[in-house]
Amino acid sequence: MLKKIAARFSRVVELDLSQSISRSYYPGVTDSDLSLIADGFKCLNSLHLQNCKGITDAGMESIGCGLTSLQSLDVSYCRKLTDKGLSAVAKGCCNLRILHLAGCRFVADGLLQAISENCHNLEELVLQGCINISDSGITELVNGCQNIKILDINKCSNVGDVGILSVSKSCSSSLKTLKLLDCYKVGDESILSLAKFCKNLETLIIGGCRDITDDSIKFLAAARQISLRNLRMDWCLNITDSSLNCILTQCRNLEALDISCCEEVSDAAFQGLGEIELSLKVLKVNCPRVSVEVIGILLEKCSALEYLDVRSCPLVTKAGCKEAGLQFPQNCKVKFAGDMLEYDVLI
Repeated sequence: MLKKIAARFSRVVELDLSQSISRSYYPGVTDSDLSLIADGFKCLNSLHLQNCKGITDAGMESIGCGLTSLQSLDVSYCRKLTDKGLSAVAKGCCNLRILHLAGCRFVADGLLQAISENCHNLEELVLQGCINISDSGITELVNGCQNIKILDINKCSNVGDVGILSVSKSCSSSLKTLKLLDCYKVGDESILSLAKFCKNLETLIIGGCRDITDDSIKFLAAARQISLRNLRMDWCLNITDSSLNCILTQCRNLEALDISCCEEVSDAAFQGLGEIELSLKVLKVNCPRVSVEVIGILLEKCSALEYLDVRSCPLVTKAGCKEAGLQFPQNCKVKFAGDMLEYDVLI
C-alpha cells in the first residue's frame, strides 16, 4: 500500500502513521515500511510515528539516509529505539527543528551529543521519561543547539541544577517553555538561573521539584513578571504564601497556575490583592488550608476564569460555595470532586 501511495503522491510533505494507544499492542509500521518511506517520499518534512512499537534502529537508519529534508519527527513511545538509530537521524537530517522522543527509555546522552553536532536549528525537543539523560548530556546538547524554544525533560530524574544552568545560559533568548515535572534534583539554583537569563520564558513546569523554595520563586516573579504565562508547581512542598503572593501580584500576564498539594499555602496568599485584576484562565488550587473565602476573592479578581480545580480542598465544597452565595462564570468549569490521578493536562 505504501509503495502505491509513494508512486502516486511522491511530493507529500507530511505523513502521520501514529498508532492510537488503544491499538498499541499491534506493531503497526515496520522497518521495511520506513525503508519504503525513505525511498518514496523524498520531499517529506514531517513524520509522525507515535506508538509504533515495531520499528527499530534499522528503520531509523533508513530515515536518516533517505529523508534529508526532514524537519519534524515524532517517535514517542517507540520503545525499541536507541541512540544508534536516532543518531543516524540526527546526522542525516540536519534540518530537524522538532524532535519528540517521549517514552524512548533507551535514549541516553550519546544521542544528545549527535544532535548537538548536527542539528543546530533544533527548536523543540521532547525527552519526557528518558531516564538515562543526565546533566552532561543536556550540557552537551545546548553547546550546539542554542535556538531551543521548547524543552521537555519531564521525569528525567537524573537532570539537576547543572544541566538547567547550561540551558538557561545557552538558550537565554530563545527558551519559551521548560518542563521539569518530577525532576527531583532540580532546586533553587535552576529557578534563579532561569529568572536571570531566560527573558522570554512563558511556560515553566516544576511540579514535584520539592527542593524549590520561596527564595527562588520570589526572584522568578520579579524577573519574569511580563513574560510568564503558565506556571505549574504542584507538590512543591516548600512553597508558602509569601512567594505565591509575589506570583499573583507581579506576574500580571499569568494565565494558568497549578499549586496543587502545596500544603503550606493558605488564604493569606490571596488576601491583600487590592485593586489587582488577575489574568488567570486556569487555576488548580487543591490546597488543604484554602477556604471558600479565597474562592470568592478569585471570582472577583479573575473575570476570565475558565477552569477551577478544588478537588483536594476539604474546606471548599459545592454546598459551601452555594451557601456563601458565590456565582461562577457561565463558561467556567469547576471541579469539586474526582480522582486526583485523573489529571487534566491544561498546563
